[in-house]
Amino acid sequence: MTTGKTIVFFPEGAYGPTNNCAGIGAVLRARGHRVVFILEESFAGTLAAKGFEERLMRLGPPPAEPEIPGQFWIDFIRDTAPVFRKPTIQQLGEFIAPTFQALIDGAKYVNPRLEEIIEELAPDVIVEDNVVSFPAVMASGRPWVRLLSCNPAEVKDPLVAPFSSGYPAADRSEWQAFLDEVHHTHAAMWNDFDTFCREHGAGGLTWGMNGPDFMHDSPYLNIYSYPAEADYHRAEPLAPTWHQLDSTVRAADTTWELPEPLASRQGALIYLSLGSLGSADVGLMQRLVDLLGKTQHRVIVSKGPLADQITLHDNMTGAGFLPQPAILPQVDLVITHGGNNTVVESFHHGKPMIVLPLFWDQVDNAQRVHETGFGRRLATYDFADAELTDAIDALLADTVLHARMATIAARMQSTAGTVRAADLIERLALTGEPVIR
Repeated sequence: MTTGKTIVFFPEGAYGPTNNCAGIGAVLRARGHRVVFILEESFAGTLAAKGFEERLMRLGPPPAEPEIPGQFWIDFIRDTAPVFRKPTIQQLGEFIAPTFQALIDGAKYVNPRLEEIIEELAPDVIVEDNVVSFPAVMASGRPWVRLLSCNPAEVKDPLVAPFSSGYPAADRSEWQAFLDEVHHTHAAMWNDFDTFCREHGAGGLTWGMNGPDFMHDSPYLNIYSYPAEADYHRAEPLAPTWHQLDSTVRAADTTWELPEPLASRQGALIYLSLGSLGSADVGLMQRLVDLLGKTQHRVIVSKGPLADQITLHDNMTGAGFLPQPAILPQVDLVITHGGNNTVVESFHHGKPMIVLPLFWDQVDNAQRVHETGFGRRLATYDFADAELTDAIDALLADTVLHARMATIAARMQSTAGTVRAADLIERLALTGEPVIR
């Protein structure tokens, strides 16, 4: 290895993207590179605890009260939760567009601070994992990587259902109406952000036949993680700077053991997690907990940031935050919100899923898991009790599916996606040249 390089990671302010970047960053740090994370102030110390340097920024004016990590989005999700009960086409104007607007407002607010950080660090490469562009990155003149930790439907294609629609690949009857509503609800906002990007040196955005992009592709390197068996068929090949990895699952940095008396109790072991954002809907979480409490199964519950408001039953254990990479290998079934990180990690460990999506790409992941036969999608707020319990029983009893997923898991684990991602990023840092597949 030659002289160590300075590699900067800039993940979205949520645990999924941050953890994904941390896994890759750990590989690069072990190779002698300087790895620095740009984080929201509410995440201060979380990456330092893992041995990384941090540079802090804000996406808006500071609040009157101290924040917990990701507080901005926890509050946003809590206040917007009623919209999740509506069809995805109705969510466009009431949730998706306001979310994009909040992200855009953050990108505009933080741009001067990002310029300062980039100038100070003088990185050899910047790795950005966000869903909107931050022009300071593109305008820096430094090689940069787009790391996509959302469902790959975010990269548009005529054969892929519109992003955040959750529509089936085999039925295009509603696609155009959805795209028409995207235009109605997003056009003015997109035009404004496109102008901002151009004025601040990032170049223009694109709006094609399949909808708008709020994030630039990197001319150097683009990476997404999704199992090949569940990935989309495309009419148009991705640009040669795009690289598909089956997973970039981080290694477990701690052990976890099922406590007694659950460890010696009979019954399948189920992991319930609606993610750090989805679990902010305490009513939904408590309904699931109460329903699972009536079964003979054992349940591990990731309670999220509002853990003290969720009451568990005798067949359960849980905490606000759990070491998911250490837990997933032990369970028989995952009940998830469909966040990309959890979905990919479940594939990585060969676990069938019941997906209860709330928003964004969760609906796309839920549909993809369902239509490829790796689990079941249920209506998050409208499922009958028996639908959930019947789905649990059917998936636990499906020996063919378990064997199929075990084979996929073995292949995914053998590909060492985190190492491959680090290889690609390191190559860019060392050469400064586009990384072509």
